[in-house]
Amino acid sequence: MTVNPRLAPFGTTIFAEMSALAIELDAVNLGQGFPDTDGPTEVLDTAVEAIRSGLNQYPPGPGMLVLRQAIAEHQRRFYGVDYDADSEVLVTAGATEAIAGALLGLLQPDDEVVVFEPMYDSYQACIALAGARSVPIVLRPPGYRPDLDAVRRAIGPRTKAILVNSPHNPTGTLFTADEMATIARIATEHNLIIISDEVYEHLVFDGLRHHSMAEHPGARERTLVISSGGKTFRTTGWKIGWLCGPANLVGAARAAKQFLTYVNGAPFQPAIARGLGLPDSYFAGVARDLQERRDQLVPTLRAVGFDVFASSSTYFVTVDVAPIAPGTGGKEFCLRMAREAGVVAIPNEVFYTAQNRTAGRSLVRFAFCKRREVIAEACERLGRWKP
Repeated sequence: MTVNPRLAPFGTTIFAEMSALAIELDAVNLGQGFPDTDGPTEVLDTAVEAIRSGLNQYPPGPGMLVLRQAIAEHQRRFYGVDYDADSEVLVTAGATEAIAGALLGLLQPDDEVVVFEPMYDSYQACIALAGARSVPIVLRPPGYRPDLDAVRRAIGPRTKAILVNSPHNPTGTLFTADEMATIARIATEHNLIIISDEVYEHLVFDGLRHHSMAEHPGARERTLVISSGGKTFRTTGWKIGWLCGPANLVGAARAAKQFLTYVNGAPFQPAIARGLGLPDSYFAGVARDLQERRDQLVPTLRAVGFDVFASSSTYFVTVDVAPIAPGTGGKEFCLRMAREAGVVAIPNEVFYTAQNRTAGRSLVRFAFCKRREVIAEACERLGRWKP
């Protein structure tokens, strides 16, 4: 059997490969970005109540109204952006399906999408499935700031959209309000769609604030904002995501989504709605807790000898292994670290397009969204290791 040529370059995701290796070696898994503690009691209890009360069949195609209304209120509350819950909000099977629905619903063969790399690996695959082409702008360490002049140069007659991810996976970079506003202005000048992946919107540290793309002048009417309950409420296995935007763009995404999962997660939808209504103290507490875990891990990474790049958001911190393993690629290093030190991380080279893979060759991503005792065990193992 032959794989669709559009998918042939991608293979098995690195997350599955490294997580399997962690199990095989009984290694501490700081690779894949999933928490190892449950979410807030209010959210979990609402899901249990929904299951017991019979909400176990197909929900409405766009998602349950209670969740769509909660999403619209969340966007108004945190960003001052209004959406109509009936026509401008769509519930999806996680943010990954929202990305797929947006790209498959909006792109035509030979369209081009400007992307920032390193990037979540689903972006490239979904763009390729649509028959379109990624046009990458490389974010370079140590700051990983977007080169906005390069964005302008990348736009051509086939450009259809700009795909933005901030807070940024895998680097933990947070685009500034000015950077987001400039991207919105460029998109407006060239009449482009913006797809803005904001799943880590509440996981921002050091007193900084995430600015949604739709906040900026000219952006609301051309932007699909994507997010998810998985990261904010530590429920990644529930796969409840969403997108918000003008009705015509949401309708295009829904046209594709209905042939992907159709619908999903009925009993979890009212639970995420409950979570979105939690007080500000909850959202601040989630960010504070993750910042503390970042600060627990980073000193050990520095002591081992890695060059550690600042992370002001997300679950992740990126390091350069070159100072302690000159000439060694990130994947080779991660395999060695798993076997010798018993700690798993993810090589960043998988987050780059083929033509720019060398930019991430010696970079590795660690996840700090784990229990403190798990991070402590990883730090102890790394401290004993002599790479």
